[in-house]
Amino acid sequence: MGAARRSQAERDDITVEIGYALLSACFLGGVVFAAVAGPAAVWTLPPAVERLLWATGATVAGALAVIRVVHVLWRHAARRR
Repeated sequence: MGAARRSQAERDDITVEIGYALLSACFLGGVVFAAVAGPAAVWTLPPAVERLLWATGATVAGALAVIRVVHVLWRHAARRR
């Protein structure tokens, strides 16, 4: 469709960037999940509070992981221009 073929170096570059984005997103998600849901794993809390902490931790961690991937890949695309 009119686009030039990418060189092997360019393909390797984007592969490394995607790997970095996913790895850093997993790390961020894990840290945030542990920070939010950690008290539910450590202390005995009422069941409703435990469910709330687990659900909030998973939701926030997932959202931040997606935001991290998008941010890293957008920054990489802007740098290539």
